[in-house]
Amino acid sequence: MRTSQVESSDRQIFLVGDDVGAGERDSSNLRTEEPKGSLVIVDPRVLGRHCLAHGLRERQLPFEIVACGTINEWRQVKHQHAPISAILLCIGGLKPSEASVSAMITKLVAEYGRPVIVLADNDELLHVLKALELGAKAYIPTSVEIDVCIQAINLTLAGGVFLPASSVMAMRRAIETRADTYRPMSGMFTHRQEEVVSALRRGKANKIIAYELNLRESTVKVHIRNIMRKLKATNRTEVAYKINEMFPEEISH
Repeated sequence: MRTSQVESSDRQIFLVGDDVGAGERDSSNLRTEEPKGSLVIVDPRVLGRHCLAHGLRERQLPFEIVACGTINEWRQVKHQHAPISAILLCIGGLKPSEASVSAMITKLVAEYGRPVIVLADNDELLHVLKALELGAKAYIPTSVEIDVCIQAINLTLAGGVFLPASSVMAMRRAIETRADTYRPMSGMFTHRQEEVVSALRRGKANKIIAYELNLRESTVKVHIRNIMRKLKATNRTEVAYKINEMFPEEISH
Protein backbone atom coordinates (compact mmCIF):
# COMPACT_ATOMS: atom_id res chain seq x y z
CA MET A 1 0.00 0.00 0.00
CA ARG A 2 1.37 3.40 -0.89
CA THR A 3 0.41 7.00 -1.40
CA SER A 4 2.11 8.85 -4.20
CA GLN A 5 1.77 12.31 -5.65
CA VAL A 6 1.98 12.95 -9.38
CA GLU A 7 2.39 16.50 -10.61
CA SER A 8 1.90 17.88 -14.09
CA SER A 9 1.64 21.40 -15.42
CA ASP A 10 -1.96 21.85 -14.34
CA ARG A 11 -3.02 18.92 -12.14
CA GLN A 12 -2.12 17.24 -8.89
CA ILE A 13 -3.32 13.67 -8.35
CA PHE A 14 -3.21 11.73 -5.08
CA LEU A 15 -3.03 7.95 -5.37
CA VAL A 16 -3.94 5.75 -2.41
CA GLY A 17 -3.18 2.07 -2.81
CA ASP A 18 -3.47 0.77 -6.35
CA ASP A 19 -6.38 3.03 -7.35
CA VAL A 20 -5.70 5.34 -10.24
CA GLY A 21 -7.07 8.86 -9.90
CA ALA A 22 -7.79 8.52 -6.19
CA GLY A 23 -8.60 12.21 -6.18
CA GLU A 24 -7.72 15.15 -8.35
CA ARG A 25 -8.05 18.90 -8.30
CA ASP A 26 -6.74 21.88 -10.18
CA SER A 27 -3.46 23.07 -8.72
CA SER A 28 -4.58 26.65 -9.33
CA ASN A 29 -7.32 26.15 -6.72
CA LEU A 30 -5.14 24.52 -4.06
CA ARG A 31 -5.02 26.17 -0.65
CA THR A 32 -1.66 27.52 0.36
CA GLU A 33 -2.19 27.19 4.12
CA GLU A 34 -1.52 23.98 5.98
CA PRO A 35 -4.60 21.72 6.29
CA LYS A 36 -6.23 21.59 9.72
CA GLY A 37 -6.29 17.82 9.54
CA SER A 38 -7.32 14.90 7.39
CA LEU A 39 -10.90 14.09 6.53
CA VAL A 40 -10.74 10.35 5.87
CA ILE A 41 -13.37 8.75 3.65
CA VAL A 42 -13.70 5.01 4.19
CA ASP A 43 -15.70 3.36 1.41
CA PRO A 44 -14.96 0.03 -0.31
CA ARG A 45 -16.64 1.32 -3.48
CA VAL A 46 -13.89 2.91 -5.55
CA LEU A 47 -16.06 5.20 -7.66
CA GLY A 48 -18.20 6.25 -4.71
CA ARG A 49 -15.35 7.34 -2.48
CA HIS A 50 -13.49 9.20 -5.21
CA CYS A 51 -16.60 11.04 -6.37
CA LEU A 52 -17.27 12.14 -2.79
CA ALA A 53 -13.64 13.14 -2.30
CA HIS A 54 -13.71 15.18 -5.51
CA GLY A 55 -16.91 16.95 -4.47
CA LEU A 56 -15.49 17.84 -1.06
CA ARG A 57 -12.24 19.12 -2.55
CA GLU A 58 -14.21 21.31 -4.93
CA ARG A 59 -15.68 23.08 -1.87
CA GLN A 60 -12.18 24.11 -0.74
CA LEU A 61 -12.49 22.69 2.78
CA PRO A 62 -9.57 23.42 5.13
CA PHE A 63 -8.82 19.70 5.36
CA GLU A 64 -6.81 17.19 3.44
CA ILE A 65 -9.32 14.80 1.86
CA VAL A 66 -8.07 11.21 1.86
CA ALA A 67 -10.15 8.47 0.24
CA CYS A 68 -9.51 4.89 1.37
CA GLY A 69 -11.16 1.57 0.72
CA THR A 70 -10.65 0.40 4.31
CA ILE A 71 -9.36 1.87 7.54
CA ASN A 72 -6.29 -0.35 7.14
CA GLU A 73 -5.34 1.65 4.05
CA TRP A 74 -5.38 4.80 6.16
CA ARG A 75 -3.20 3.20 8.82
CA GLN A 76 -0.57 2.41 6.20
CA VAL A 77 -0.41 5.92 4.76
CA LYS A 78 -1.35 8.14 7.71
CA HIS A 79 2.26 9.20 8.27
CA GLN A 80 2.10 10.95 4.89
CA HIS A 81 -0.94 13.04 5.81
CA ALA A 82 -2.15 15.50 8.41
CA PRO A 83 -3.58 14.02 11.64
CA ILE A 84 -7.07 12.68 11.34
CA SER A 85 -9.89 15.14 12.10
CA ALA A 86 -12.95 13.09 11.22
CA ILE A 87 -13.91 9.83 9.55
CA LEU A 88 -16.65 9.50 6.94
CA LEU A 89 -17.71 5.87 7.03
CA CYS A 90 -19.78 4.98 3.97
CA ILE A 91 -21.90 1.88 4.62
CA GLY A 92 -24.11 2.05 1.53
CA GLY A 93 -27.14 -0.19 1.88
CA LEU A 94 -25.88 -1.86 5.06
CA LYS A 95 -27.44 -1.16 8.45
CA PRO A 96 -25.72 0.01 11.65
CA SER A 97 -27.38 -2.89 13.45
CA GLU A 98 -25.48 -5.44 11.35
CA ALA A 99 -22.65 -7.00 13.33
CA SER A 100 -19.85 -6.00 10.98
CA VAL A 101 -21.02 -2.39 10.74
CA SER A 102 -21.61 -2.08 14.49
CA ALA A 103 -18.14 -3.43 15.18
CA MET A 104 -16.56 -1.01 12.69
CA ILE A 105 -18.28 2.09 14.12
CA THR A 106 -17.44 1.10 17.69
CA LYS A 107 -13.82 0.38 16.79
CA LEU A 108 -13.31 3.65 14.93
CA VAL A 109 -14.80 5.68 17.77
CA ALA A 110 -12.62 3.94 20.35
CA GLU A 111 -9.40 3.93 18.31
CA TYR A 112 -9.34 7.50 17.03
CA GLY A 113 -11.48 9.51 19.42
CA ARG A 114 -12.51 11.73 16.53
CA PRO A 115 -16.00 12.25 15.05
CA VAL A 116 -17.24 9.27 13.08
CA ILE A 117 -19.79 10.28 10.45
CA VAL A 118 -21.93 7.55 8.92
CA LEU A 119 -23.08 7.92 5.31
CA ALA A 120 -25.83 5.49 4.35
CA ASP A 121 -28.45 4.89 1.70
CA ASN A 122 -31.15 4.43 4.34
CA ASP A 123 -32.53 7.17 6.59
CA GLU A 124 -34.91 5.15 8.76
CA LEU A 125 -35.07 6.46 12.31
CA LEU A 126 -34.09 3.17 13.94
CA HIS A 127 -30.89 3.00 11.89
CA VAL A 128 -30.02 6.61 12.74
CA LEU A 129 -30.52 6.04 16.46
CA LYS A 130 -28.48 2.84 16.36
CA ALA A 131 -25.54 4.64 14.75
CA LEU A 132 -25.66 7.36 17.39
CA GLU A 133 -25.91 4.75 20.12
CA LEU A 134 -22.69 3.19 18.82
CA GLY A 135 -20.91 6.53 19.09
CA ALA A 136 -21.30 8.11 15.65
CA LYS A 137 -21.66 11.89 15.69
CA ALA A 138 -23.65 12.19 12.47
CA TYR A 139 -25.79 10.08 10.18
CA ILE A 140 -26.06 11.41 6.64
CA PRO A 141 -28.32 9.88 3.98
CA THR A 142 -26.64 9.68 0.59
CA SER A 143 -29.70 11.41 -0.87
CA VAL A 144 -28.72 14.82 0.54
CA GLU A 145 -26.82 17.55 -1.29
CA ILE A 146 -23.08 17.72 -0.72
CA ASP A 147 -23.45 21.10 1.00
CA VAL A 148 -25.62 19.43 3.65
CA CYS A 149 -22.89 16.83 4.07
CA ILE A 150 -20.35 19.61 4.63
CA GLN A 151 -22.60 21.30 7.19
CA ALA A 152 -22.88 18.00 9.05
CA ILE A 153 -19.09 17.60 9.04
CA ASN A 154 -18.58 21.12 10.39
CA LEU A 155 -21.22 20.56 13.06
CA THR A 156 -19.57 17.40 14.36
CA LEU A 157 -16.14 19.04 14.39
CA ALA A 158 -17.65 21.82 16.51
CA GLY A 159 -18.89 19.21 18.99
CA GLY A 160 -22.44 18.82 17.73
CA VAL A 161 -24.52 15.89 16.52
CA PHE A 162 -26.21 15.79 13.11
CA LEU A 163 -29.51 14.06 12.33
CA PRO A 164 -31.19 14.12 8.92
CA ALA A 165 -34.36 16.20 8.80
CA SER A 166 -36.42 13.20 7.70
CA SER A 167 -35.42 11.31 10.85
CA VAL A 168 -36.20 14.28 13.09
CA MET A 169 -39.70 14.47 11.60
CA ALA A 170 -40.15 10.72 12.07
CA MET A 171 -39.13 11.11 15.71
CA ARG A 172 -41.63 13.92 16.16
CA ARG A 173 -44.43 11.80 14.69
CA ALA A 174 -43.49 8.93 17.00
CA ILE A 175 -43.61 11.23 20.04
CA GLU A 176 -46.95 12.70 18.99
CA THR A 177 -48.39 9.24 18.42
CA ARG A 178 -47.23 8.15 21.85
CA ALA A 179 -48.79 11.25 23.39
CA ASP A 180 -52.09 10.55 21.65
CA THR A 181 -52.21 7.02 23.02
CA TYR A 182 -50.98 7.88 26.52
CA ARG A 183 -53.84 6.76 28.79
CA PRO A 184 -52.58 5.57 32.18
CA MET A 185 -56.13 5.43 33.60
CA SER A 186 -57.49 3.26 30.79
CA GLY A 187 -57.29 0.12 32.93
CA MET A 188 -59.70 1.59 35.49
CA PHE A 189 -62.04 3.87 33.56
CA THR A 190 -63.73 4.02 30.18
CA HIS A 191 -62.53 6.69 27.78
CA ARG A 192 -65.53 8.91 28.60
CA GLN A 193 -64.97 8.46 32.33
CA GLU A 194 -61.34 9.51 31.87
CA GLU A 195 -62.53 12.74 30.29
CA VAL A 196 -64.90 13.39 33.20
CA VAL A 197 -62.16 12.60 35.74
CA SER A 198 -59.82 15.02 33.97
CA ALA A 199 -62.46 17.74 34.24
CA LEU A 200 -63.19 16.96 37.90
CA ARG A 201 -59.57 17.23 38.94
CA ARG A 202 -59.56 20.69 37.38
CA GLY A 203 -62.55 21.71 39.49
CA LYS A 204 -65.04 22.10 36.65
CA ALA A 205 -68.76 22.15 37.38
CA ASN A 206 -71.14 19.56 35.94
CA LYS A 207 -72.67 22.06 33.51
CA ILE A 208 -69.25 22.98 32.12
CA ILE A 209 -68.26 19.32 31.81
CA ALA A 210 -71.50 18.55 29.98
CA TYR A 211 -70.96 21.46 27.59
CA GLU A 212 -67.31 20.62 26.82
CA LEU A 213 -67.98 16.90 26.32
CA ASN A 214 -71.26 17.45 24.47
CA LEU A 215 -73.19 15.44 27.06
CA ARG A 216 -76.35 15.95 29.05
CA GLU A 217 -75.77 17.07 32.62
CA SER A 218 -77.66 14.01 33.85
CA THR A 219 -75.23 11.80 31.92
CA VAL A 220 -72.29 13.56 33.55
CA LYS A 221 -73.80 12.85 36.97
CA VAL A 222 -74.09 9.16 36.10
CA HIS A 223 -70.42 9.07 35.09
CA ILE A 224 -69.43 10.79 38.33
CA ARG A 225 -71.40 8.27 40.42
CA ASN A 226 -69.70 5.38 38.61
CA ILE A 227 -66.29 6.99 39.10
CA MET A 228 -66.96 7.53 42.81
CA ARG A 229 -68.00 3.89 43.17
CA LYS A 230 -64.82 2.64 41.49
CA LEU A 231 -62.65 4.84 43.70
CA LYS A 232 -64.75 4.28 46.84
CA ALA A 233 -64.99 8.05 47.15
CA THR A 234 -67.83 9.90 48.86
CA ASN A 235 -67.71 13.16 46.88
CA ARG A 236 -66.11 14.78 43.83
CA THR A 237 -63.38 16.44 45.89
CA GLU A 238 -62.28 13.05 47.16
CA VAL A 239 -62.31 11.79 43.56
CA ALA A 240 -59.83 14.49 42.53
CA TYR A 241 -57.64 13.80 45.57
CA LYS A 242 -57.48 10.05 44.98
CA ILE A 243 -56.80 10.43 41.26
CA ASN A 244 -53.92 12.80 41.98
CA GLU A 245 -52.50 10.29 44.45
CA MET A 246 -52.86 7.34 42.06
CA PHE A 247 -51.72 9.05 38.85
CA PRO A 248 -49.42 11.96 39.76
CA GLU A 249 -47.65 11.84 36.37
CA GLU A 250 -50.96 12.52 34.66
CA ILE A 251 -51.15 15.97 36.27
CA SER A 252 -48.40 17.40 34.07
CA HIS A 253 -49.40 15.50 30.95
